[in-house]
Amino acid sequence: MKRILAAALTGLFAGALASPTFASIKTVGGAPMYSQKNIVENAVNSKDHTTLVAAVKAAGLVDTLESAGPFTVFAPTNAAFGKLPAGTVDSLVEPQNKPQLTQILTYHVVPGAYTSGRLMSMVKRDGGATHLKTAEGETLTITARHGGLSVRDAKGGVSHITIANVMQSNGVIHVVDGVLMP
Repeated sequence: MKRILAAALTGLFAGALASPTFASIKTVGGAPMYSQKNIVENAVNSKDHTTLVAAVKAAGLVDTLESAGPFTVFAPTNAAFGKLPAGTVDSLVEPQNKPQLTQILTYHVVPGAYTSGRLMSMVKRDGGATHLKTAEGETLTITARHGGLSVRDAKGGVSHITIANVMQSNGVIHVVDGVLMP
């Protein structure tokens, strides 16, 4: 009887892991990202995005990113923020710099849900580069690179998508290795 129960539980567990629900969960910053949670609910658990989360809170954008969306967020890691000149992040989160911080953060958000597959199709359709209008109002340029995607900002800086298609209840996150500047 114990063997039958053990075999049944083993089969059930193996089947659960093979199911799309379990197979589609990505890990970002050591934390599982659940598609039934919103952008903020997932981001707060990523140890690689503590700077981004603090900046979103300082800019007062939590409610926006918890709303229905959908949104596509190009989410810079702590290491990406670390590439900025010394003192930049500390200065941006000061209350008097909230407008500039908000401008930078909303430049990382595109209305609509754009998976990497959709972006790649758009890049091919548009002859090698496609443009997305951000919530901030300026555009980002998306290009293909070594089977992945790159994002060029208004200042010519290029970031690479390092983790694509982190699905959320209100959109999709693509982890990027640089801070995009309007």
